[in-house]
Amino acid sequence: MTDDARWRPPAGLPRLPVDQPAHGEWGKAPPNADEREFLTGPRTRGSEFLRVVRIGRELIRGFRALHFVGPCVTVFGSARFGEGHPYYELGRRIGGEISQAGFTVMTGGGPGLMEAANRGAREDGGRSVGCNIRLPHEQMPNPYLDTFVEFNYFFVRKVMLAKYSYAFIALPGGFGTLDELFEIATLIQTGKIRNFPCVLMGVEFWQPLVEFMRQNLVGLGTIDAEDLDRLTLTDDPAHAAALVRETAMRKFGLTYTRRLQRRPWLFE
Repeated sequence: MTDDARWRPPAGLPRLPVDQPAHGEWGKAPPNADEREFLTGPRTRGSEFLRVVRIGRELIRGFRALHFVGPCVTVFGSARFGEGHPYYELGRRIGGEISQAGFTVMTGGGPGLMEAANRGAREDGGRSVGCNIRLPHEQMPNPYLDTFVEFNYFFVRKVMLAKYSYAFIALPGGFGTLDELFEIATLIQTGKIRNFPCVLMGVEFWQPLVEFMRQNLVGLGTIDAEDLDRLTLTDDPAHAAALVRETAMRKFGLTYTRRLQRRPWLFE
């Protein structure tokens, strides 16, 4: 295909109705104490074995739900910036640019900047995916998702956000966004995942953090300068999308091919 070709599903392919509970039930029920108990030390052998089974089932459900969504770019960002905020518009633009580059946009599926990125993808005719985490407070899915799946365990959700993506884009956000960003940076630094593009969108927001890392982390030797150089800082969605597309195709060999086909005998 030519360089300006766009990865698209076959014409007429229906939206994927994968693991989609009613919108009114999304994150509505407070989580049980299972995860909190899991993180408070050893329990009985029987309960630990059953927990491993539950975690395994959740991983399998996520793998099945996301197996057919195509190559993704994960966009992190705060749920607290609504429509009309400059960061929301930035998220909407990056969602559209990533879609034009031929990728599925994956987010946490919630409101704010997650919604903005999913919205930009859908408005441009691209595919849009959400991976939610059940929390004590109710969180509705944004209305721009083709596919979403809900998880009990944060670490399972993080696996999904990393596993299916060829690049990661961090819009402005809080603890959750920083946690996701630095986990990806650590995975890249330690070679657990390949050197995928990691882009910080919003120069004014991210520049002080980058300067802190340069002066303190690099300055004191807790990270190498090349670790920081892996982060691309920009306000230009087109530049970010071009970096993602070029790196995925040139460095990692991604090509525009037919989407994986479902196999009914596997109940897909």
